[in-house]
Amino acid sequence: MKLPVPRSRGSQFYLLTLLGVFVGLVLVAFGAWRVGLYVVGATFVANALGRLVVPEAHKGMLNVRGRGFDVFWTTTLGVSLLILAAVVPGG
Repeated sequence: MKLPVPRSRGSQFYLLTLLGVFVGLVLVAFGAWRVGLYVVGATFVANALGRLVVPEAHKGMLNVRGRGFDVFWTTTLGVSLLILAAVVPGG
């Protein structure tokens, strides 16, 4: 059975972001919190870069918000999580 793949690049980036965040949260749940935060942060930064290159005609599920808003907030959140994972001392 073949899984349906979204047609628009925006929808594909959206689903890849959900997958990356899910993987990161699973890592956090199983105790690898630092690696999980790195995965989630890197996923958000990659999403911001992807959002920059998605043409307006292919934004799909990203049609709800503007490009500037998406790029600003996903970059801010991603970089913040990467910094947090780097500076919190391990226990």
